[in-house]
Formats: sequence, structure tokens, C-alpha cells
Amino acid sequence: QVQLVESGGGLVQPGGSLRLSCAASGSILSINVMGWYRQAPGKQRELVAFITSGGSTNYADSVKGRFTISRDNAKKMAYLEMNILKPDDTAVYYCHADLGTGRGRYDYWGQGTQVTVSS
Repeated sequence: QVQLVESGGGLVQPGGSLRLSCAASGSILSINVMGWYRQAPGKQRELVAFITSGGSTNYADSVKGRFTISRDNAKKMAYLEMNILKPDDTAVYYCHADLGTGRGRYDYWGQGTQVTVSS
């Protein structure tokens, strides 16, 4: 069973940092784009950042210069380093991956991890 599992969320004060991790497991043949999305209460899910299999990255304007996405293909992991966190960053953060499996290529989502930025 292919799955994505996030970890690293929590409560942090404004200006603080957190590092989210996403672990992919199961019968995975290839990992293409990996990304992080977030959804705040009452708002639509939005893209935070993504990284291609070649290492190219793209960020939402609201997090540029503060967040860094990375991946470790050997470990089937993706990371989101979040610095200078603001209350507006409070949301459930979801890992997404475009994975190739024995059954074909599909989009997968993690269950989400809560990030709360508050004093």
C-alpha cells in the first residue's frame, strides 16, 4: 500500500521555525514531483512549494525567502524548512507526491500535519 506520512508539525511562536517531513512508502517505482500544500480554516487548500525529480523548486509568493523545500530520493523523503513563521502560516500542511507504482502513475496525499503559529 503506497502512502505518504507527514511529521514535524506543532505550535511555534511568531518568528520561529519548524521542519516538516514527508515519508513515502510502499511499492513505489518512481517519485516525480513532490510538494507541500496547506489549508487554513475556512480557506481553500493552496500550494506552498513543490520540487521536481531534478531538484527544480517553486514557491508561493507568500513563503518565498522563508520556506525551503528539499527531497532525498534515496530515502523517499521530502522536507519543508519553515523559518520566520507568521500567524498567517497557521494551517494543516499536506504532503503531495506524483508517484509511479506497479499500477501506474498517481497522485498521493498525506493525512496532514497541523502547524500553529501563535504567541
